Amino acid sequence: MPSAKKKPASQKPLRKVGTKPVAKPARRAPAKPVASKARGSSAAPVKAPAQPVPVPPAHVVAAVRALDDKKAEAVRVLRLGQLSSVADWLVVATGNSEPHLRALRIELERSLDESGSPARGIESHKDSGWTVVDAFDVIFHLFRDDVRRDYALESLWKDGLDVPVSAMLKA
Repeated sequence: MPSAKKKPASQKPLRKVGTKPVAKPARRAPAKPVASKARGSSAAPVKAPAQPVPVPPAHVVAAVRALDDKKAEAVRVLRLGQLSSVADWLVVATGNSEPHLRALRIELERSLDESGSPARGIESHKDSGWTVVDAFDVIFHLFRDDVRRDYALESLWKDGLDVPVSAMLKA
């Protein structure tokens, strides 16, 4: 009897028992955009209307002013809205040392108390470089610069609407 030459195992197609081979879908070329320019018109494409800048609540504005008065650096205010079930607003600020972070936290608490929206919780560990203040609808994160760069918290909430702090301070 003639011997059948077997293929090496590496050349055999792998297939589970009881499965049918599936045909790959044909590749389609991407659709080309259709120009809808009227004859003789040189109009530029229409941009989507810009979202109006939301006005933060009074206690958020007062807190941002308090942080600015105590020389907090790189203050950012993000409107989270439907992005988070935890808070509607996120405020991130930088202090230059542990004593500066402590002074920012104390001033922030005082400001929130005066505006009638006291902090519900505060979390800070000695020499951690990060303090979190929870004021129900707004969460404040106070960082030392090196810790803020390491965590890059703003990049986690990049879909949040950035509210200009300069406009808040002028109002």
